[in-house]
Amino acid sequence: MPPVAPTLKDVALMAGVSEITVSRVVRNKGPISSDTRLRVTAAIDALGYVPNRAAGSLASAGAPLIGVLLPSLSNIVFPEVLRGIQAALASTNYQSLVGVTEYDPVVEQHIVSSLLAWKPAALIMTGFDHTDATRMMLAKHDVRVAELMDIDAEPIDIAVGLSHRRAGYDSGRHLIQRGYRRFGYVGHDWDADRRARRRYNGLCAALAEAGLSLTAESRSPHASSTRAGKETLKALLLDAPKLDVVVFSNDDMAIGGFFHCLEAGISVKEELALFGFNGLAIGQDLPKPLSTVRSNRFLIGKTAVERLLGAAETSDHRRVIDTGYEIVEGATA
Repeated sequence: MPPVAPTLKDVALMAGVSEITVSRVVRNKGPISSDTRLRVTAAIDALGYVPNRAAGSLASAGAPLIGVLLPSLSNIVFPEVLRGIQAALASTNYQSLVGVTEYDPVVEQHIVSSLLAWKPAALIMTGFDHTDATRMMLAKHDVRVAELMDIDAEPIDIAVGLSHRRAGYDSGRHLIQRGYRRFGYVGHDWDADRRARRRYNGLCAALAEAGLSLTAESRSPHASSTRAGKETLKALLLDAPKLDVVVFSNDDMAIGGFFHCLEAGISVKEELALFGFNGLAIGQDLPKPLSTVRSNRFLIGKTAVERLLGAAETSDHRRVIDTGYEIVEGATA
């Protein structure tokens, strides 16, 4: 049987207030004391309650909805995923509603609550890092869920993507087989991007298996960017100038590293090899095409929609769809 969604009455009973008070808190209308508001919002989070805004509105007007939550639209990785989603939806009567979380689970929680209020047919999310309140809401509502980009944890419903730990491990094995021994690592904020940390762990596992370890490493406290990659590699090489190869958390960071090498007169590959992750087109347009791992981002988005709108699957039959990856030899490592 599908889960029974909590009602406004359930929230009122738990918070010890009237249904009208709960309604005012939800709609942010009328004078409400801070203590009452806190009790009501705590009950909402505990029960996983979301208001129904669909009645007589968009969702009942012949436009079935798919909610899509992406961490960023400035990172080209996620617009490519969105293109795959839109391509799969093009032949259906479904429309997407897109929210951007900026890698913040609390922001994701608020967007999930807003999207569930429209009674979507499914939600497409990124990764497995959700707040307890988000998981409670999803558990209480009969909605299909696809978690994208990662398959290294247990999905709520279906997961579509790749194993980042295995991608990191295979990157390490590839570089070891090419003769590199003095490894450096340049990364970005792991709190915002847990998948980068899984790749790092996989890389370290491959090195340890070969009796090696990272000679030097440095992480920018900021989000991934070419500037962060350039500045972080510069700082790393001041401390460890004799590295053979530097593995970057992604292509944005690696492209910044390439720019630093150009500026510093370092011959890429001959003096210092560079290796990225994602397989961005811009990395392949560098004077020396970037050595990297290409993820199948368009396929991830397209496959998620096809599986969500295909045969019914429930949380009792969790599915993991591995879209794989490809090591791109390039010319920088």
